[in-house]
Amino acid sequence: MNQTLWIARHGDRQDHADSNWYRSSSNPFDPPLSAKGEKQAIALAQRLGEEKINYIFSSPFLRTVATAHAVAEVLDLPVQLEPGLGEFLSGYTFPYLPKMRSPSELKADFPRINLNYQSPQSLQYPETWSMAQQRMTSTIQRLTTQYPENLLLVGHAASVEGLTQGLITRKPKLKTSLCSLVKLVADDHGWNLELAGDTSHLELAGVASQSHLLRAALRYYRYYRYAYRYQPELPR
Repeated sequence: MNQTLWIARHGDRQDHADSNWYRSSSNPFDPPLSAKGEKQAIALAQRLGEEKINYIFSSPFLRTVATAHAVAEVLDLPVQLEPGLGEFLSGYTFPYLPKMRSPSELKADFPRINLNYQSPQSLQYPETWSMAQQRMTSTIQRLTTQYPENLLLVGHAASVEGLTQGLITRKPKLKTSLCSLVKLVADDHGWNLELAGDTSHLELAGVASQSHLLRAALRYYRYYRYAYRYQPELPR
């Protein structure tokens, strides 16, 4: 068996660039890419432009779809929306199930989306890390079996880790910075980790950034306060 699997995290998000963005958004937990994130997605697309990739799958969140679509434009491939690659929907992080655009709404802005693809997986809220890990493991094993060619999966920091752990028995040490790249190659003995979060493509383009846990924690704290203030029907 010879198969190459690429796993990428999405680019920088608008609520990183504008900390008050969520106040004017009807979908505060589904931000688009920022201007920097769009440049990062282009750098990722240029990095993968010479690779032989047969299928692209993306989490259905807006930031991941936009990142995947940039690569799809370069590779001239469709994008399959795969909820199994979605964000870790912890009740500690999200006060409710994030509202996202429908596939048809996404396709209006990202025409390479393949509406014929139907995933058996759906997102559940809330979920524990054990539930999320099980979802991601099931998803990556299903995709690599049903599509035994070279794949690109675009997800989130948690799904980059969860998907990789679904194929590597030992817990790999990964870098999950924005628009980082993991590469796994299968041979007759199993999967081998060749890249553990490469960002050289971003550094060459001058758009590298770090993932800051404190910034993420503050962002979700603001979201919670806003959600409970303006949506009092939410459970507390």
